[in-house]
Amino acid sequence: MVQLKIENGQIIDGSGSPGFFGTVLVEDESVAILRGESGQIEAERVIDASGCVVCPGFIDLHSHAGLTILGEPHHDPKVRQGVTTELVGIDGISHAPFKTQEELHRYIWLDSGLNGYPPMPADWLTVADLLSKYDNTVAVNIAYILGNAPVRIWGVGWNDRPATAAEMEDMKAVIREAMEEGAWGLSTGLDYPPGSYADTAELSELSAVTASLGGFYHTHTRASLRSQGLMAPWEEALEIGRRSGCPIHLTHYRQSAQGSGSHLDYLGLVERGRDEGMDVTFDCYTYPYSGTTVTIGLPHWAKDGGPERLMAALQDADDRARMKREVLPERLLNNWLTNFTQPQNMQYEGRLITDIGEMRGQDPADALFDLLVEENLGISTVGLGTNPQTLPAFVSHPCGMIASDAILFGEYPNPRTYGCFPIVLAEFVRAEQHLRLPEAIRKMTSFPAQRLGLSNRGLLKDGFKADIVIFDPLTVKTHATREDPKHYPVGIDYVIVNGQVVIDGGENTGALPGRSLRRGRRD
Repeated sequence: MVQLKIENGQIIDGSGSPGFFGTVLVEDESVAILRGESGQIEAERVIDASGCVVCPGFIDLHSHAGLTILGEPHHDPKVRQGVTTELVGIDGISHAPFKTQEELHRYIWLDSGLNGYPPMPADWLTVADLLSKYDNTVAVNIAYILGNAPVRIWGVGWNDRPATAAEMEDMKAVIREAMEEGAWGLSTGLDYPPGSYADTAELSELSAVTASLGGFYHTHTRASLRSQGLMAPWEEALEIGRRSGCPIHLTHYRQSAQGSGSHLDYLGLVERGRDEGMDVTFDCYTYPYSGTTVTIGLPHWAKDGGPERLMAALQDADDRARMKREVLPERLLNNWLTNFTQPQNMQYEGRLITDIGEMRGQDPADALFDLLVEENLGISTVGLGTNPQTLPAFVSHPCGMIASDAILFGEYPNPRTYGCFPIVLAEFVRAEQHLRLPEAIRKMTSFPAQRLGLSNRGLLKDGFKADIVIFDPLTVKTHATREDPKHYPVGIDYVIVNGQVVIDGGENTGALPGRSLRRGRRD
């Protein structure tokens, strides 16, 4: 008798091949595929998937859930979308290793508007210690990529200066140890200090170490380079790949809503890199809204030294005047804010910064600076960041995959937090037919598994791990919008992680079968 039998569904196995009708058997966390008669096979439980698609669980290669999932382990906004594995530590912002608890807590504080807080105090230091926190305590699997910011804090500190030769060797040793403990590669977020203080040469050397251990380079590129040319931020990433031999993954890749040029410039850069013989891929999200910590719009000099320096700058008259002259107006004035925790500030949830300034009788920048102090830096911002007309070209491109970049707190989060994956099935496939369903599923399953390096997930194939989604292709839909973002999707009735049913008939069972997926192990 097998543990679970899923019958009468159309199996789309994640490879990009057309679907077929068959039975999926689950036993000891693994699957077996049966194309013939299965009535003679007894099972502890049978799910009738008539009229539904049965496919691998979705793999999100850009997740900001690494801390928040420790406090909210059922992870409803994501697992209800069909996500069964997430990559955390992206944007150069991972939360291990650190030398001291104080350094870890300072780093959590600095980027709290992007990654939030775990149950405090955080009580780990090494990558191995952090990964153990996820084993059978959360709803989905967690893979970890090492951010260059903690690497730089370990080797250089919090300040904007070049690394010495000795410090470079220290950072290389940190990468080797982190990858031996299970990290899958190196990430950067070159708009987020102190990781952004690393130059091209430093990142190339560190990526060479990453490549030697079978890892890849996952990058939020350096926006400040746009002054040197439209594609300069992404050209830097490919140059790092050339120098290091490291595979390159461009994250949340898209044409900016404010950007010039053509989307063909962006897609052409990836294609030329691959024609050159490089291993270049990208991911994109599926809504036109961007989202991050509001402090990203503040100048780097105000963060030179860590979160205490930024708090001081926000309260210093001369620094405030200088920041007003230098901040990016579209980042600060045309976005809405969320994640207020002080009772007197809850009225500002979901409102534009300009409106908040008017409500407070202040210049919008002054209102923002004061609120950042009151909220201890932990404010998120969301706004139009992607050209919606060209977004389908990125979603459907064969070198791209789907990733949410979801921030999991605040009353008005980016709607992609609740709808990134189902909107692919409902809008990009069913309604607008930008791509076929098997290809869409490949972009959410086997392709990210291949990029990450998972050898036994991302496909429904004999012996692979039983991460499974069952959805109705005719009714799957998301209702998450800018004005009302916190809606679970419909039409995704079953989600199975490591053989355990987590979403059952559209309801969360409370099961926590997720675990850390460590490089070098077949968990």
